[in-house]
Amino acid sequence: MNIFDRIAQHYDSPKQLELASIITKGIQTELGDTTGKTGLDYGCGTGLIGLQISDEFEEMLFVDPSKEMIHVVDQKIAQMNRINVKTVVGSFSNEDTLNIKADLIIVSLVLLHVPDTLDILKSLYQALNPKGHILVVDFDKNENINHEKVHNGFSQLELKTQLEKIGFKSISSRTFYHGQNIFMNQDASMFILNAEK
Repeated sequence: MNIFDRIAQHYDSPKQLELASIITKGIQTELGDTTGKTGLDYGCGTGLIGLQISDEFEEMLFVDPSKEMIHVVDQKIAQMNRINVKTVVGSFSNEDTLNIKADLIIVSLVLLHVPDTLDILKSLYQALNPKGHILVVDFDKNENINHEKVHNGFSQLELKTQLEKIGFKSISSRTFYHGQNIFMNQDASMFILNAEK
């Protein structure tokens, strides 16, 4: 069983909710005009971020490889009576985008868990409509962390270079939050990166 399937029902801890709220505020400063646009929360988990901003979009898609995480999102959507949202169980790879197109893609604390970040970023590029934007939220590189299944954060400069190679432009990024014990029980900082197709 996928680790995320196992933790789905208990994922929304006070700590996760607090972190999601901080990330959502960071994302809201980068959204721009979302009128008539389609948003995609990729690797959405239990939808903690996408659901907070879904009413700002004409349509919001939630995609996650974990069936149980999507099940939790579906329950929340039913409780909130949201009609402009759709969920999909699946993952992008080798430029396969499950036939999904979006104007804005949010990838929050997802790249950490993806062994081949270049592959996923290429697929996300394919899923964007022309002039669409990707917003990446993740941890700055942290040498104190060493785990075989998780990247120890990212250098914003290296990530920008990767995105430029794929074809993204107008790339900007900034560190927007420093927190205690937020990354593998280590103090860490998070950045937000905005890039255009």
